[in-house]
Amino acid sequence: MPLLEARSLRKAYGDRVVLDDVSLTVHPGDVVCLIGSSGSGKSTLLRCLDLLEEVDDGVIELDGFEVSDPLVDPRDVRRDIGMVFQAYNLFPHRSVLANCTLAPRKVHGLSKKDAEARAIDLLTRFGLGEHVHSHPDRLSGGQQQRVALVRALCTSPKLLLLDEITAALDPELVGEVLAIVRDLAAGGTTMVLATHEMTFAREVATQVCFLDGGRIVESGPPTQVLGDPREPRTREFLRRVLPQ
Repeated sequence: MPLLEARSLRKAYGDRVVLDDVSLTVHPGDVVCLIGSSGSGKSTLLRCLDLLEEVDDGVIELDGFEVSDPLVDPRDVRRDIGMVFQAYNLFPHRSVLANCTLAPRKVHGLSKKDAEARAIDLLTRFGLGEHVHSHPDRLSGGQQQRVALVRALCTSPKLLLLDEITAALDPELVGEVLAIVRDLAAGGTTMVLATHEMTFAREVATQVCFLDGGRIVESGPPTQVLGDPREPRTREFLRRVLPQ
């Protein structure tokens, strides 16, 4: 059974349609990369999947349960979903450790001891062990983004959503963040991520979806979508973004 299934999603802001009949199926262990130009609908799709935005039409199911029903409390759904934004969104007045333990303690009911043990283990694994008591403004952009990833992982989510997490980073910091995502993919973490990193998508994705004008124009394995795209619009996009 799919972990996540979205069917015929539509989202508009006034007269501007940003998602138009979008369907997506994600199985456990999948890494789905969303590619496309800025404004194509990638971030909006992720925000709808996390229930940060309410869809105007269509259905979202997580583990076989419809979560897009207005009667469903989004906070309950987000217990099983981790979301990481390009702007980190860390609490500046809290330490790295406090950022990472807040949700496990307040939302999942873990004890302080257990939450801190898990957070320290993950922070150490991702090269941040010496920064557990630092505040975010003392860290580099790459370190802050790694903290944001750890914070999402501390709740043991079934699904991880990543929204252009390297877009705000200096080029030399991109690699260190993508290396962590590679490790997560190799470990079986189910992910849907919006990215401009085509080489990364080719190496790691199980499925690539090209969005244009709020629609999924083409989807399939990376060897097909990135290597032998069928749709003219996909070929045009890739000619612009792939090195010649």
